Amino acid sequence: MNKGVKETITVRFVSTSFVALALIIFKPFGLEVWQLQTYAHLFLIWIMGLVVCLFTDVILKYIVKKPRSYAYGSDYIIRRNLWFQLINTPLVSLCICMYRHFLMNNGIGDNHLSWANFLETFVIIAFCSFSIGLYWRFKFRSRYLALELRETRLLNEKLKAWASHDAKQELTECLSTSHAASPSPHVAITLTGSTNDTVTLPVTSLMYIETIGNYVKVNQLCDGKVRTDMLRATSKQMEEELKPYPMIVRCHRAFLVNLQQVEQIVSQPGSMQLLMKHSRNCIPVSRSNMAGVKAAIKERSW
Repeated sequence: MNKGVKETITVRFVSTSFVALALIIFKPFGLEVWQLQTYAHLFLIWIMGLVVCLFTDVILKYIVKKPRSYAYGSDYIIRRNLWFQLINTPLVSLCICMYRHFLMNNGIGDNHLSWANFLETFVIIAFCSFSIGLYWRFKFRSRYLALELRETRLLNEKLKAWASHDAKQELTECLSTSHAASPSPHVAITLTGSTNDTVTLPVTSLMYIETIGNYVKVNQLCDGKVRTDMLRATSKQMEEELKPYPMIVRCHRAFLVNLQQVEQIVSQPGSMQLLMKHSRNCIPVSRSNMAGVKAAIKERSW
């Protein structure tokens, strides 16, 4: 048995024990009337919960295609844990409801199978699942932080490698056109506001777009300096116009950023910022957009 399987079994063993302990303390489902038989029922419920948890891990691995692994980074682990809770909680609740109906219904009419009992069981198991999830997150906090630091270092190495590659490519293009009658200009884009105002600029010069009320600030690099233009437009409108350019991604509800202009990723526990070239401004990355930004850098197609 490898280390990963042992850890999975240990985590599920402790988690189901926590749920059993909570049931011992609060004695829902009429457990208090069973006296000594209560512990026999709780032991069987514990066994059943452990089996369902391990079954959920099998579903995640072979059906949802999300095996338990720390190699994919902390975001993957968090998403997998969420999938586990979404699948496991209703399954455990249903199994306990069936157990209540067939084995605990003698003398306790409220244990019959019904939607009300299922919802009651679901709320109890969901609360226990949320609580134990917080415990494991705290327990493995150092491991998550190490994963985040490793992931950030790899992303920054990619950014540096691409910056070097882009600089060499730009130098090659300049040398190849140095004797031409008219050098080829960079591909330009035109951003249009709701009042027909426009801003035309090379794609590579766009740094980031910031939303301020009913306006957007278009920040671009012009002759080595940062220039800002204002347009009356929405962030959604700008995002639609820039959809053909995969290097420009949403990192925050108020910011669209050109990843070609990012010098470094600054990561802290639970937060991320993008340090921009030339301006040295730090652009925030919201938690909901972290995965998209990381994926755009890892799977660069621009």
